[in-house]
Amino acid sequence: MSYPYQIKSLEQYHEAYAQSIKNPENFWGDVAGHFQWRRRWDKVLDWNFTEPKIEWFKGAKLNITENCIDRHLENFGNRPAIIWEPNDPEEHHRIITYRDLYNKVCQFANVLKNNGVKKGDRVCIYMGMIPELAIAVLACARIGAVHSVIFGGFSAQSISDRLYDAQSEYIITCDGAYRGAKDIPLKSVIDDALIGNRTVKRVIVCTRTRTAVSMIKGRDVWWEDEIKKIETLGMTDCPAEEMDAEDPLFILYTSGSTGKPKGVVHANAGYMVYTNYSFVNVFQYQPGDIHFCTADIGWITGHSYIVYGPLSAGATSLMFEGVPTWPDAGRFWEIIDKFSVNILYTAPTAIRSLMGFGLGPLQGKKLNSLKVLGTVGEPINEEAWHWYDEHIGNGKCPIVDTWWQTETGGILISNLAGITPSRPSWATLPMPGVEPILVDENGKEVTGEGEVSGNLCIKSPWPSIIRTTYGDHDRCKKNYFSTYPELYFTGDGALRDAEGNYRITGRVDDVLNVSGHRIGTAEVENAINMHAGVVESAVVGYPHDIKGQGIYAYVIYNGTHGDEALRRKDILQTVTRIIGPIAKPDKIQFVSGLPKTRSGKIMRRILRKIAEGETENLGDITTLLDPGVVEEIKNGKI
Repeated sequence: MSYPYQIKSLEQYHEAYAQSIKNPENFWGDVAGHFQWRRRWDKVLDWNFTEPKIEWFKGAKLNITENCIDRHLENFGNRPAIIWEPNDPEEHHRIITYRDLYNKVCQFANVLKNNGVKKGDRVCIYMGMIPELAIAVLACARIGAVHSVIFGGFSAQSISDRLYDAQSEYIITCDGAYRGAKDIPLKSVIDDALIGNRTVKRVIVCTRTRTAVSMIKGRDVWWEDEIKKIETLGMTDCPAEEMDAEDPLFILYTSGSTGKPKGVVHANAGYMVYTNYSFVNVFQYQPGDIHFCTADIGWITGHSYIVYGPLSAGATSLMFEGVPTWPDAGRFWEIIDKFSVNILYTAPTAIRSLMGFGLGPLQGKKLNSLKVLGTVGEPINEEAWHWYDEHIGNGKCPIVDTWWQTETGGILISNLAGITPSRPSWATLPMPGVEPILVDENGKEVTGEGEVSGNLCIKSPWPSIIRTTYGDHDRCKKNYFSTYPELYFTGDGALRDAEGNYRITGRVDDVLNVSGHRIGTAEVENAINMHAGVVESAVVGYPHDIKGQGIYAYVIYNGTHGDEALRRKDILQTVTRIIGPIAKPDKIQFVSGLPKTRSGKIMRRILRKIAEGETENLGDITTLLDPGVVEEIKNGKI
């Protein structure tokens, strides 16, 4: 499979970029012409950012799975689509060809239909990183059901909130999952999430860990039993449902600045075209390359660069069930050598963690198959960039430092591997079709020569932009399109140099970026405040050597139970139960009060500076109701 829209030189990048901004309809219409459509579009783009209303390839009909699987069968049905490496290195890996994938997706799509799932139904997927997770995602897309994958580390309460918001009637899960040395009881967590739930009709359970589970008659069924039923009925094929270009493909929940998670909705056609385009260009993918994205499919990175982007390009995508440090810190490097991996796409958190083990785990590893390295989730610091370049890439692999979000669907700012210049810790240039702008706090464009800084916005839509937040379009408008009129506001600050390169400086709203995952401060505060002894809390981020950002919680406590150490443990347990271990504060400081204005607003700016170690230049504190509380917090800093 060739990619006529793959950029091959710096000159070609500048040409493509200029065309994409001058005439986006022609540009994206040409790219989209290389996909399989049931019906072509009437209009490439119709949009305004005021409502917001964004429609790409209006009037077109398609099914994304025909583009990810069916169209590849004739020429390379025997090419590996997914290589799966299990958690335990002693367990055998699996190779699933495009022909295998077609058969398995059709089979499970028929299972879903046989269990009552219809076009437009929301299906919650809560599974470990096994091939069946990708199969379940694609089976939903094949019959037009809207999938909502929930990361296997979230708590029962978090799942319950998401099920309620999406009004999901169907769940696909596993008995359990392996992650490093841990066995995670997924079905048990789902059972807890379903206490009091009256919407869910069916739970399909895939066997992985052979953990004992409770199976409720009339609600719970085994994946394997349902497959046998389909085989008995002789249902081998499953025609793909015809979808409108703007029909929702999936909902993916992301933390917001309120405690309620946001259900980001992505549409079929635009998401397909853009994830493919960005995958092929950023990584400079060549047919036959093995692409190893280390993310979990529970996050947007897994959706876009394990499943939809690579498969729509006919690529071979490597899925890994485990973690980089188990059974030892050489696991990634062993996998790369074992499968002759060509592209490695991972998080700065993982790189920093592996740096901490020194060069011992790299002994005896060749890593000579690698051609491209990539990072995702947060800006990579220079020290980690150079370690990655020198010790993993052997100084010969371009590093793509990709900036994007759940809401953007695909990579928006990044160098293209070996084509456009890279610069340590800079995301560099925007992708074709992406028009960034820096504005000040009043929304005025930041111009000027040399290096400038501001809040990062985007002026016009790209095909995989968020369409809405599920069930609450006003929230989408308020979060992304109201801060600065006629602009998409990313929530990030950025620097821009004289050559037009961008460096992301971090969140400017109340959202933390912990190990590349976005967590709302309000969500963590709500969980802490549910602990019986807590009166009030305030959560901020602070620099963390491994995670990038750590969670620092200031807590007013009036209970009498236990000493400080026990209280901290109790609060951590509460957060784990309500959100999941990913949101546990790294530091908890008990305080008698919080710095508040006379109107009752908590001055998080002050708390953030103290958490970062800045105790002198705290700005004006005369507007506080009780300025004395700041001194107490400074003196008690952990």
